[in-house]
Amino acid sequence: MKLLCSQKDLLQAINTVQRAVSQRTTMPILKGIFLETGNEKLKLVGNDLELGIETYVDAQTIEEGSVIIDSRLFGEIVRKLPESYIHIESDDLNNITIKCEHSEFTLKGHSPAEYPQLPELDEGLLYEIEPQKLKDMIRQTVFAISQDETKPLLMGELLEIQGSSMSLVALDGYRLAISTSTIENSIGDINVIIPGKALMEINRIISGEEDSLSMSFTQKHALFTLGSTRIITRLLEGEFINYKQIIPKDNSLIVTSSRRNLQDSIERASLLAREGRNNLIKFSITDGLMMITSNSEVGNVYEEVNVRLEGENLEIAFNSRYLLDALKVLESEEMNMYFSSSVSPCVIKPADNPGYTYMLLPVRISSGS
Repeated sequence: MKLLCSQKDLLQAINTVQRAVSQRTTMPILKGIFLETGNEKLKLVGNDLELGIETYVDAQTIEEGSVIIDSRLFGEIVRKLPESYIHIESDDLNNITIKCEHSEFTLKGHSPAEYPQLPELDEGLLYEIEPQKLKDMIRQTVFAISQDETKPLLMGELLEIQGSSMSLVALDGYRLAISTSTIENSIGDINVIIPGKALMEINRIISGEEDSLSMSFTQKHALFTLGSTRIITRLLEGEFINYKQIIPKDNSLIVTSSRRNLQDSIERASLLAREGRNNLIKFSITDGLMMITSNSEVGNVYEEVNVRLEGENLEIAFNSRYLLDALKVLESEEMNMYFSSSVSPCVIKPADNPGYTYMLLPVRISSGS
């Protein structure tokens, strides 16, 4: 294998595929990046058997071939090289030479024969969505996936397509986040569970400058294609919780407030709340005023936020971190909070985005607290 390519383009490609390379694997070959030349392109692949990322860079192909190179070392070398053209060559023994201006490295590579191939998906059956739209949907939900490995299904998100509507749904037993948007769908409806890790990597790879993003699914895998990059992830198998049944239908109290003012007040209150056991903050809501308090061993805090209340006065408490996670992704000027009682879930919706819903369970408080 012999090729010549740009250091800048190569580094960007390495950074992309490294997201699917695990240094904790027991299979040494998976710690490497698969390189293959052909058709004036250099293909790079990272694969940890759960997530695979493939991308291409323009390259002058002198001699076709393939090799496996250590991901960490390859990335560090290319990152330190000058922004010029890099010459890469491998021999029959999988020794790799990397040259750039006055620098030359020789590394021991591995045979590509045993490298696991990415699964093939039918790229003729594609769902199309704007990349920035998917990025926003992931950002608004992925923080609500579970970190509990005993509940593997909740470590992913439900991707649900019905007609021209697509939803991402995440829940962890304490809160639920749903983001819904429109999509091009001429194929049919689908429900799959995408691992949270894959969604976070897709979110990082999307730069916002891409024109389109396509998705394809099988019973076991999902493919996301973004320009010259393909992300293939194994799906989580099982039945996702019927989230629609747990969203309260009767909300007798509605609180409308400035999202920014409420977020600022909760952030200040949480400075003391996080000194406690469960980041507890208490709301006392009356028409025109929401009083936010937190008591801990190090002191007390009191905040006031102007609100509009439809319904009876209410006292309720929440984990401040779980509230802030949602407020930070709303971005709207005004928000609505829906309640039915002090022990029932709170539903939060931005006033200008009907496609987003966040539900949070309260923390039970004693009458004297």
